[in-house]
Amino acid sequence: MFDLDAYLARINLPARVTPDAEGLGRLQREHRLAIPFENLDVRLGRGIAIDSDSVFAKLVTGKRGGYCFEQNRLFLDALAALGFAARPLLARVWLGIAAAGGAVPPLTHTLSLVTIEGQDWIADPGFGASYAPVMPLVDGAEATAPDGARFRLTREEDDGWMLYRDGAAGSTDGRGNGPGWQPQYAFTTDAVFESDLALSNHWTSSAPDSRFTNLTIASIVLPHGLAGLTDRRYHRRAGADETVAEITDPRVYRMRMSLMFGIDLTREEVEGLGLF
Repeated sequence: MFDLDAYLARINLPARVTPDAEGLGRLQREHRLAIPFENLDVRLGRGIAIDSDSVFAKLVTGKRGGYCFEQNRLFLDALAALGFAARPLLARVWLGIAAAGGAVPPLTHTLSLVTIEGQDWIADPGFGASYAPVMPLVDGAEATAPDGARFRLTREEDDGWMLYRDGAAGSTDGRGNGPGWQPQYAFTTDAVFESDLALSNHWTSSAPDSRFTNLTIASIVLPHGLAGLTDRRYHRRAGADETVAEITDPRVYRMRMSLMFGIDLTREEVEGLGLF
């Protein structure tokens, strides 16, 4: 059985949220403020398990982070425990790809579809490159994130949806191309089964062309921005203040990972990442 009290303590929520749009928004926000996005286990050759027990043990009990398939598994389990009606969706990530004229990307991202009083909403605490608030699944719907970025949902000709972003590149993981509407990811509302999630998670965590097998990534949402580590590049944007630096010392890397993301790595683990 899902330990809701332990989850709420992990995300620093003193009480259960109400199963409405406001409660959904608060739950997603607190989740992303507390639990970092990271792919360290992929880079260390440990693989990624996305069953409920494994994800809870890692992200809640072990106080680690995870990437989208882990984050949204945990979030869906919490939503169910709180009385929300929700199910997973799969998405194709376009951020940083469409502008370069790249090929159609694979289904490497998952998010959640939540139905509240007959209205569908999308919720996603697991997109490490930026932060989008929960949004009603309505053509033309817009929302503004606490970092000032704007998001828009557009119904596409193929009966799918595209989430667009317009905001400072500094509050992304570096794939943002500055101001102006850019596609973040595309999805449909087709049913997604456990086998679909397993297949996409396997490709994302093991394919030679996957972003997550080539880069070591960690990020955390800040009250008005985002901080991240992409390999040795540290980037932080809070309001209008922005910092970018390269970490050249493994001791500094361990310290930054601990202080900013709450992830304590051993010297051997940092060495295993192959960054220095």
